[in-house]
Amino acid sequence: MGTEETSTKEPLASARARSEVPEQLAGAVGACHPLQALLMGVAVAAAAYVSGRPLRETLVAGAAILVVQAALGLLNDAADAERDRAAGVAGKPVAEGHLPPGNASFLGVCLMVMAVPLALENGTAAAVALLGYLLAGLLSLTPLRRSWLSWLPWAAGFALLPAYLAYGGWGLGVHGSPPTWTMTVLAAALGVGVHLLLALPHLVADNRNGMRHLPLRIALRTGASRLLVAATIWTGLCAVALVLAAFAVGLRQ
Repeated sequence: MGTEETSTKEPLASARARSEVPEQLAGAVGACHPLQALLMGVAVAAAAYVSGRPLRETLVAGAAILVVQAALGLLNDAADAERDRAAGVAGKPVAEGHLPPGNASFLGVCLMVMAVPLALENGTAAAVALLGYLLAGLLSLTPLRRSWLSWLPWAAGFALLPAYLAYGGWGLGVHGSPPTWTMTVLAAALGVGVHLLLALPHLVADNRNGMRHLPLRIALRTGASRLLVAATIWTGLCAVALVLAAFAVGLRQ
C-alpha cells in the first residue's frame, strides 16, 4: 500500500512541476518589466548609432542595457513581493504567485552575470560605467527608496549612461573619451523625471505601505494629477534638451 501510494504521488508531483514551467516562464517575462527594458535598450542603441558607432557596436550596447534592466526588474519584483501582495497590486507575477521570489532573484543574478561579457565587449571603461549603472539600480532597492532621497540612484544611474556611450567601442580596452558635462547633467535630470513617472501608478500602494519617497511626498502636497503633468513636462524637456545638446556640444569632450 505504501509503495503504491508513493508511486502514485511521484507522477502527480512530476506532472504538477511540468505544468508550472510555462507559468513561471510567463511570470519571469512579466517580472523583468519587458517594456521598460526594451525601451531603455532601444534608446541607448539609437543614441550609440547617432553618435557614429557601427551597427555591431550599437546592437551590443543596447543589448547590455536591456539585460541589465531585465535583471533589475526581476530583483525589484522579488524584493517587493510581500508589499505588493499585501497592497493588492495587480500585474505583479511574483506577488501573485506565478513566480517564486527565490526564482526571480536567481534569474536576476543570472542576467547580471550574462551582462558582464556584453558590457566588456563595449570596452573596459564603458563596462565600468555600466557596472556603476547597475549598482545605482541595486541601490534603488535599498531602504533609500522609501525616503525623499529616492531620486538619487536614478539620477546617478542615468548620469553614467553618457559615459557608457562616450567610452564605448569594440572589445576590451579604453575607447573614446569622457562625456561632456552638459550631457551628463541632462541625463541625470532625465533620470529623476523617469523616476517620477514610473512611481505614479504605485502611489496608492506605496502610501499604504508607509513609504515616503520623493514622488509620493510631492503627490501628497500637489495631487497625483499635477505630479503627472509636471513629471511629463520635465521628462519631455530633458529628453529634448539631451537631443539638442548632442548636436550642439556633442557626446564626448
